[in-house]
Amino acid sequence: MDRDIRLIKKIKKKSDRIAANELISKYYKEIYSYVYKQTVNKELSMDLTQEIFISMLKSINSYDEKKASFKTWLYKIATYKLIDYYRSKYYKYNAIAVSMDNFTIYDKEDVEVAIENKEDVERIMNIVNRLDMVGQQVFRLKLFAEYTFLEISNALEIPESTAKTKYYSILKKIRKDFEVE
Repeated sequence: MDRDIRLIKKIKKKSDRIAANELISKYYKEIYSYVYKQTVNKELSMDLTQEIFISMLKSINSYDEKKASFKTWLYKIATYKLIDYYRSKYYKYNAIAVSMDNFTIYDKEDVEVAIENKEDVERIMNIVNRLDMVGQQVFRLKLFAEYTFLEISNALEIPESTAKTKYYSILKKIRKDFEVE
């Protein structure tokens, strides 16, 4: 039995805080990175990551090791949290009221590159956020969690060919949108 399963059993049986902290510590940086790549906002990523782990702890009793690995289950929670965030009124309001306060100006070109990258990510996420749930999950897991198509197939319980088809059609949509400029 692997370490994650032992920790999960301790959390389920005794609400063991030490086990919960160890499990969170093990995956925190990885999940934070997954979230940050999609939001490009440190504070927001920290908040969403915290919400993901709170959701994980609240629903850990429903985790079934026979259905998926803990890591896959955790990424599923993270993906749903991100989708919920991008559908929220809070996101829509903040997308309108973007502030330049977050940029520290060292060099004009550095700022321009940072803004362009942030705008590109926002543009891509706007396209992805309009997709169906499975399309969003496929794209996020492939690009931001660096899952293989087989891992995506197993995590989402869809054929590997479907995962590939969805991913490449999304890439095609994104490329088309960037060519329109």
